[in-house]
Amino acid sequence: MNGQCPPSAQDLQNCAFFFDVDGTLAEIQPRPELVFIPPATLAALDRLQAVGVPIAVISGRRLADLDRLFEPLRLPAAGVHGAERRAADGRLRRLDLDLEALRQIEDELVQACARHPGLRLENKGLAFALHFRLAPELEEAARTLAEDFSRRHARLLTLQPGKCVFELKPRGASKGEVIREFMHEPPFSGRVPVFIGDDLTDEAGFQTVNALGGHSFKVGPGETIAQRRLDSVMAVEKWLDELVRPLKTEVYP
Repeated sequence: MNGQCPPSAQDLQNCAFFFDVDGTLAEIQPRPELVFIPPATLAALDRLQAVGVPIAVISGRRLADLDRLFEPLRLPAAGVHGAERRAADGRLRRLDLDLEALRQIEDELVQACARHPGLRLENKGLAFALHFRLAPELEEAARTLAEDFSRRHARLLTLQPGKCVFELKPRGASKGEVIREFMHEPPFSGRVPVFIGDDLTDEAGFQTVNALGGHSFKVGPGETIAQRRLDSVMAVEKWLDELVRPLKTEVYP
């Protein structure tokens, strides 16, 4: 590859694509439930699949939420930063976690967040997110809470900062590791990985893809180990359109 996309259909057929969602394929919204995938982006992903190019979604969201976002597509996917994963053949894998301990942590977090109106707690089942996008003045309070919980429950959880959010994700969940797992399985194995993401949690994915000789793209500003950069979600949509444009007549005559 050179520039921003594969120069030929032959190169495209040798690739496997991995995408983050919020801030990459979809604009970040005030609340997670307001996020949507643009129709043009869904169409581009559909075209890639139609010509046999493997695609997987790697996100902090739950698998069930990802399936709703990408309807009617049902893609191989990793949710909660890799804590749960659906392989291309439909097999499901989840980290083995102490669910009773997670329920107790949730109860503690609910009580703690109640002291900070405007701080939104999202329970992802296997992880927790403290959102302060609608109350940016609560950033330090959210950070302090997240750091405290990650220290007290270090056996189970680790702190993952993000854009207007602090997440407590399962220890052992990593976008980098889950990409590596996909790359050991068909139809991804033997291909060149391409990963596009925008946030701190995506850096582990960039690291893995770089080590595998693939191509990493950071969306938006900020320090990164990604090799290349796309300016915005809109730029990603345009990039995908240019990527699949030579395939349009082949897929949809």
